[in-house]
Amino acid sequence: MTTLSLHYAPGTCALAVRIALEEAGAPYELVRVDFASAQQRSPAYLALNPKGRVPVLVTDHGVLTETPALLAYVAQSFPGARLAPDDAHGFARMQELHSYLASTVHVAHAHRPRASRWADEPDAIAAIQRKVPQNMTECFDFIEHHYFAGTDVDPWVMGAQYTVADGYLFTIGTWLEGDGVDIARFPKVYAHAQRVRERPAVQRALA
Repeated sequence: MTTLSLHYAPGTCALAVRIALEEAGAPYELVRVDFASAQQRSPAYLALNPKGRVPVLVTDHGVLTETPALLAYVAQSFPGARLAPDDAHGFARMQELHSYLASTVHVAHAHRPRASRWADEPDAIAAIQRKVPQNMTECFDFIEHHYFAGTDVDPWVMGAQYTVADGYLFTIGTWLEGDGVDIARFPKVYAHAQRVRERPAVQRALA
């Protein structure tokens, strides 16, 4: 496999993919997309990803978008790193969590920085943004009690095996403070975030 190319912007879910690439020991290069200058809306970038968003992973086989797809691709392209469950049910459970993070939690968060996607009037935008702490709290309360399989013995989100889901949950969790939610109110998620942050691959990705 030739070098992969990850198009990213700081503070986005692209961090989850970068963590996965580091954990896999994959050869990759980073291409920063400058949101401040609206580079994601430039003709050149839209030719790469018509959605105008990150992350984008350029592979030998073509361009991939959407974080759950990129994480699955990395896990399956580097099986020796064991970043996904081997059995069909375990892999589906991981994808179930990925889908929840992408379709529900990420959207709940986006109502704060990008409320204009859902409303035009200033009062409506303000109302949407005020709802974000409650919605994010409800999302992480659900993860804490229904998705988080880890225990003191099996510390990762899928149980004993560290997977790409751990970096994804960690990444989404870094948004909580900005959304007005204290991650410490979710003991399992908080302890998990501390363990993930200590991993050398995660340290490299954060650097």
